Amino acid sequence: MKTLRYSIFSLALAGLFFTSCTKDQDDRIDNDPDPIPTAAYQKGIFVSNEGPFGSGSGTVTFISEDYSRVEKDIYKKVNGIDLGNVVNSIGFENGKAYIVANNSNRMMVADRYSFEAAGTVASGLDNPRHFVATDSNIGYVTNWGDPMNESDDYVAVVDLQSNTVTSTISVPFGPEKMLVNNNRIYVAHQGGYGHHHIISVISGGVVENTITVGDAPNSMVKIGNFLYVLGGGKPDYTGDETAGTLSKIDLTTETVVERIDFETTDHPEHLTADGDMLFFNLNGKVYKLSAGAITANPTPVLDGYFYAMTAKDGKLFATDAGDFASNGKMYVYDLSNGEKLYDFEVGVIPGGIYFNE
Repeated sequence: MKTLRYSIFSLALAGLFFTSCTKDQDDRIDNDPDPIPTAAYQKGIFVSNEGPFGSGSGTVTFISEDYSRVEKDIYKKVNGIDLGNVVNSIGFENGKAYIVANNSNRMMVADRYSFEAAGTVASGLDNPRHFVATDSNIGYVTNWGDPMNESDDYVAVVDLQSNTVTSTISVPFGPEKMLVNNNRIYVAHQGGYGHHHIISVISGGVVENTITVGDAPNSMVKIGNFLYVLGGGKPDYTGDETAGTLSKIDLTTETVVERIDFETTDHPEHLTADGDMLFFNLNGKVYKLSAGAITANPTPVLDGYFYAMTAKDGKLFATDAGDFASNGKMYVYDLSNGEKLYDFEVGVIPGGIYFNE
């Protein structure tokens, strides 16, 4: 699920393409590209689909680079087994895809280009969320633990040769997405069932720094030497609604050097970047904003409420979860004019878009 908090509340109340890094889809900034062999899924887009919460399995859909081929549930097609309940995210390292199954407390490993099974991290994870790696030997997975317990959250350290958790790093509650730069891991604490407002910085196996940002940081991108963090703010149902924010962090000093606050009832999400332009989703529209002038008024680009989105090469790739029970959609838009170029049926609750190049 995008987060358990948003998926469960939205139902209970009836409510790379790219994760904004400019080099690889695993949120790595400083790594060299993996070698690319010829295989069935070598070039194209992976869409991670959460699947129904509490039953069944999540899936991965593949869309070829030329948009001519769409294959659903490719892991089961290749290996004959399911990924697990609630496929939350995918990360990449050393020619492998690391597929995090949140509710099943495991991470499935597959060849990045053939999707043949290559192992499982089957223990040491507790409500896992996202994966990154600092090199071909060590990976990291954020874990909520018990969502009702704010003191048991951690980042699991994974030996990528044996696919085992070798240690854990205790962190404040609600760790979600991560981004690696110069072997320092930036962890956004969105907050899980609660709402946090920090970025933890991990280096050498410990939390070396904590950066305060706006409430519920839900997405982040790096452009140049700056990290941009979008905070959704606390929603109305909390009884303590707060405004969304956009924070600009200087990675040299690891301090916030600029911040904008939206209106109290504005809760932006899905920050992504293409070149030096930032894009985010707010109140049924996608807006763009120059990374060099975040205090300027954002410009609307196109209409739509999206469950996930990412920008690349002048296009926006966005998903629609629909009724959260049947297959969702992925759309491709031209960012220059807002025109919808493609419309694909994917899996149930499509929550992530990743390039495979």
